[in-house]
Amino acid sequence: MERLSAGYGEALVLRDISFTLADGQSLALLGRNGTGKTTLINSLLGLTTHRSGSIRLAGRDITRERPERRVHAGIGWSPQERNIFKSLTVEENLTAIARPGAWTVQRVFDLFPRLAQRRDNLGNQLSGGEQQMLAIGRALIVNPRIVLLDEPTEGLAPIIVQEVMTVLAKLVREERMSMIVVEQHARKVLPITDHVLILDRGMV
Repeated sequence: MERLSAGYGEALVLRDISFTLADGQSLALLGRNGTGKTTLINSLLGLTTHRSGSIRLAGRDITRERPERRVHAGIGWSPQERNIFKSLTVEENLTAIARPGAWTVQRVFDLFPRLAQRRDNLGNQLSGGEQQMLAIGRALIVNPRIVLLDEPTEGLAPIIVQEVMTVLAKLVREERMSMIVVEQHARKVLPITDHVLILDRGMV
């Protein structure tokens, strides 16, 4: 991201944001509520009003590309709201959006055995923690170059938070997955990330 300014409609939220993340590296995106963390994620996804600056993914300029083209370019996303298909089973949630590559339904189940046990349950029958695991699994099943995780531990019980963070650490350390993690609590995410970017009033 180079000197990006963006927002929603006439409202400018991000001002002159620049950072680079190497392949296989992870970034913690920190800051108080309302500082622009989710807007930065949405800008990477193509969901904001672009004012200036550019975004490149693996050398490809995606600044003006539509959100679906960015997924094809290699972006996986686990949103804060999780946004799973509640009328589909766990397995259908994964197969509905799967793209060819190393990450398969079985590999997601290996990563989250709890999901394997609930593979035939509908999305609306899952606990909050299971929905979060499914949201992360859906980000992986598109076989991205980079995964964006927006508040992956919000509202979860402490034991589930630990389970999720253990999985994220494995993705970063063992799988060398490129990742940006938005998190309110620095102590949770700093031990598993390589770099940190702090936003304050829409600026680094």
